[in-house]
Amino acid sequence: MAILRSPSPSAAYEHRGSDLQLLGATLDAHLREVVARFPEREAVVSIPQGARVSYAELDERVQRLAAGLVASGVERGDRVGIWSTDNVEWVLVQCAAARIGAVLVNVNPAYKASELEYALRLAGVQTLFLIPSFRDSDYLGMVRELCSEARRGGSDSFACERLPDLRRVVVIAAEPQADRRGLRGFRTWAQLVDAGRAVSARAIAERGRTVDPDDPANIQFTSGTTGAPKAVVLTHHNLLNNAWFAAHAMGFTERDRLCVPVPFYHCFGMVVSNLVCLTQGAAIVIPAPHFEPGATLRAIQDERCTAVHGVPTMFTAELECAEREHYDLSSLRTGIMAGAPCPPELVRRVVRELGCRELMIGYGQTEASPITHLTERSGPVEERAASVGRNLPHQEVKVVDPHTGRILERGEVGEVCFRGYHVMRGYHGDEEATKKAIDEASWLHSGDLGSMRPDGSLCITGRLKDMVIRGGENLYPAEIEALLREHPAVREAAVFGVPDELMGEELGAWVRLHEGVEVAPRDLREFVSRRAAHFKAPRYVWLVSDFPMTVTGKVQKFRIREEVERWLAARDARARGADLAPRARIPSGSEP
Repeated sequence: MAILRSPSPSAAYEHRGSDLQLLGATLDAHLREVVARFPEREAVVSIPQGARVSYAELDERVQRLAAGLVASGVERGDRVGIWSTDNVEWVLVQCAAARIGAVLVNVNPAYKASELEYALRLAGVQTLFLIPSFRDSDYLGMVRELCSEARRGGSDSFACERLPDLRRVVVIAAEPQADRRGLRGFRTWAQLVDAGRAVSARAIAERGRTVDPDDPANIQFTSGTTGAPKAVVLTHHNLLNNAWFAAHAMGFTERDRLCVPVPFYHCFGMVVSNLVCLTQGAAIVIPAPHFEPGATLRAIQDERCTAVHGVPTMFTAELECAEREHYDLSSLRTGIMAGAPCPPELVRRVVRELGCRELMIGYGQTEASPITHLTERSGPVEERAASVGRNLPHQEVKVVDPHTGRILERGEVGEVCFRGYHVMRGYHGDEEATKKAIDEASWLHSGDLGSMRPDGSLCITGRLKDMVIRGGENLYPAEIEALLREHPAVREAAVFGVPDELMGEELGAWVRLHEGVEVAPRDLREFVSRRAAHFKAPRYVWLVSDFPMTVTGKVQKFRIREEVERWLAARDARARGADLAPRARIPSGSEP
């Protein structure tokens, strides 16, 4: 595909330079510089653990853990997984893996046994850190389920037929011998660190000198909103620079304290939260192991946090928290809302009611390290709520016709593409998928639809896969979802395509109403048709109590479509008089 080298001013293409230069260091080399500058400042505060760790202490504990990993046989390039909720140990593993050139693999703590097996096999994880359990998730029990060999007597080495790459399992437990349950081949955190006493500081330093900024540093899994997750490989150069520029966009310094209710396993938590703080000498404040709105607000008050991050559903829960009025949130200055479409009214409420006056809207994807766009932290709220802002420095972005690759004019809707330091190395073990995502000219095709405004800021319209073609007309679900949310009864809406013999596709909508409110589906269709072209009104509207979601607040539309297809099959079966019809979770009486 030919690339337009000198786009006209009206082309939907943007490249941003900067007075700030790209960093050429590894993650650990930069962290060591920060430690030297701010040794006494707090690096991590974990409220549920009652822990406060300064930068000097962080460096010391990372060194001990890195030595333990080396003593255990972890080599440069080996994959080190962590399956845990948010805690201090997560940050230590993140930093220690980078120090010795290992590749950190983030494992979703919501995974069940089959999902864990898929992730560990896909990434080829050799060392796994895990907490024993959390709520109804028995992590040790799931590993035992996958690796029955671990329950047998004999050698103390770990071996698992279903996970052939896995060599070490390390249990993060408060008590040194707790929760091993007689499993051979398992080590506790204390045992691993103790093994590192035999490894010298010189050996760790020598290992560090072999690490290159372009080495893989992290494997993260895509969100799974459109199917099975893929393993995204990100380098030190990707991650460090993305966090560095995001921190500068936020005006972050060593005086800032960031409340982090988002999960560390996700790119939002690991990069845009943890690394943003660690690049500047700021403090990471962990309010709870898993998101709790009250705990988040309490942490902001008690720790005098200057910033808070979150996906839209988290900010909604914080606004609706019954105890919100009792907390003093006056320390808040900034923060980022990202991870899912951000309704303008929600943005306005967070600024107005939480006092987060410099709130920024962020956009990106895991394959882009992840942040590509941020709104300005100052200026009218209405302007910040109208787009996802401009691309970060040293990044290129363009909007193209998804069929021809032609760069479109500003204002036209097409596929958003990225190029620059932040583009992933590729999908681990999947060359074909990598080639589909990154073209020969090094542009990452996001799969998102959007348009570029005259000032270069970007508006996201939806996913390319979600675009509905009804009778030859392109319809964008995000636009219709925004219209539905304007109805006073609607809390959330998800719009998608429904197969139709005549039109090819029709629009369907799942709608969740506010508590105690009633409205008929036909009234919602009429509401949309009064505000937009008639063909944008969904033919099908279902009232539902919940949506299938990822833990970061993204709607899994492929699961909705599966449910709708079952409903359509059941409807057709009833029309034929069939005795047996497929079951569907859509409530009876709510279909059109």
